[in-house]
Amino acid sequence: MHIAITGNIGAGKTTLAGMLASHYGWEVLYEAVEGNPYLADFYGDMHRWAFNLQIFFLNSRFAQMRRVLTAAEEGQTTVVQDRTIYEDAAIFARNLHQLGTLSDRDYHTYRSVFENMMSLVRPPDLMIYLRADLDKLRRQIEKRGRSFEQSISDDYLGRLNQLYEEFVTSYRIGELLIVDVNQLDYAQQSDDFAQIVGLIDQRLALLSSP
Repeated sequence: MHIAITGNIGAGKTTLAGMLASHYGWEVLYEAVEGNPYLADFYGDMHRWAFNLQIFFLNSRFAQMRRVLTAAEEGQTTVVQDRTIYEDAAIFARNLHQLGTLSDRDYHTYRSVFENMMSLVRPPDLMIYLRADLDKLRRQIEKRGRSFEQSISDDYLGRLNQLYEEFVTSYRIGELLIVDVNQLDYAQQSDDFAQIVGLIDQRLALLSSP
């Protein structure tokens, strides 16, 4: 199966993906943040590097989707993915275009590449959306201490949150589990992690039933 974790910057996707992979024995596909050649430059000059960054993420996510398809065809382990290809287009690229950071020309080129890729991918069996308010996101961003993320404005995070809510509200192509993580600390509290595992187990049982 293909399990995907979606959510805003700082929602806790990477941490949860690693914990779920360890708990279930799944393979994990992390977002290409470490070693990303454009990310730090992007937060320093969004207008200059927006298109480069979005294409890099799109290509990286497409490569992950090919890995997911290979695993499915060969009957290999379940794969859990940190963020999806759908978010790249529906949230991040869309937000940059709305802000005027990504020009019409670049956005239309990006969308054309994305639509071509869509003919070769399939949605995850289960998408898990981590819903987090601005205060939670800010605390998590400050806690992990990535220097290039400290300049992200509350307005930028808030716009992304709004687009995420629009995305999950209209999501119809697969099974969706929404988890409010505002009061959860699953990295430190075993009961909180057990709560999430329980919700996932319920959904997986429904998916596997005839």
